[in-house]
Amino acid sequence: MSLIGHLRELRNRIGIALFFVLVATAIAFWWYEHGLGDFIRAPYCNLPNDLRYNDADGKCGLLVTDVFGGALIRLKIAFIAGIVLSAPFWLHQLWAFLTPGLKKNERRYGVGFVTASSLLFAAGAALAYISLSAGLKLLLGLAGNGVVVALTAQDYIGFVISLLLAFGVSFELPLIAVVLNLIGVLSYAVMAKARRWLYFLTIVFAAFITPTQDPFTMLLMAGPMCVLFEIAIQIARVVDKRRAKRAAADGLAGLDDDEASPAIESASPLDTSPSPLDTTPSSITEPGHTQA
Repeated sequence: MSLIGHLRELRNRIGIALFFVLVATAIAFWWYEHGLGDFIRAPYCNLPNDLRYNDADGKCGLLVTDVFGGALIRLKIAFIAGIVLSAPFWLHQLWAFLTPGLKKNERRYGVGFVTASSLLFAAGAALAYISLSAGLKLLLGLAGNGVVVALTAQDYIGFVISLLLAFGVSFELPLIAVVLNLIGVLSYAVMAKARRWLYFLTIVFAAFITPTQDPFTMLLMAGPMCVLFEIAIQIARVVDKRRAKRAAADGLAGLDDDEASPAIESASPLDTSPSPLDTTPSSITEPGHTQA
């Protein structure tokens, strides 16, 4: 395909992907009043009555301080939910655009990477949602007695989204280590030697990236991340063992990058003399004429 053809196909696939996101956003906008809003507010509404705002009927609620606040919050939640719901469709459009330029093994690795990254992100977001009530209870309880806690919808939704993204993205880091090992950039020996520093930096990273900044949420993020990094180290060990076996079978073990393999050294030297010219009349053409 020409460059214009590629750009045209990219434009069409982006348009199709945006259409699916728009349809899913519309569905999520309707779903907000049929369970989605309650699902978002559940971690806050499960707190004790003295740690959350209750209306005159004793129902849990979030405050809206401006006229367009309710509409913007509903649109924001619907858009994020629409992106998640339509992910299989717009990911398919992206994959269909990239697939023609990939080899068979690259397609296989691509499918595995997308599947693993999606599962890890979902696991991190689910863990964040489960721990949300405990983190809110700890943080809001620090205000002490005599303080009425009333969260605005904007602040609460922003806090929930940031926490879900922080957990989801952090669970992708061990997968990046596995990818670096597969392409030969990061070896098992380096990862195993730096294991203690890796765990320490993971705890420091969790302390900085968690929006709650409380020890409970930090340890809840750092613990699974350390387990995932240990799994990544063991995967690197298996990959490096297989890579070493293949190198030994090919006679490449222990060779430097600029050292020739024994198979090349034992082969006969290349003949650099020019080959004879074909001087038959049929192969010679006069200047300014082309051969039929």
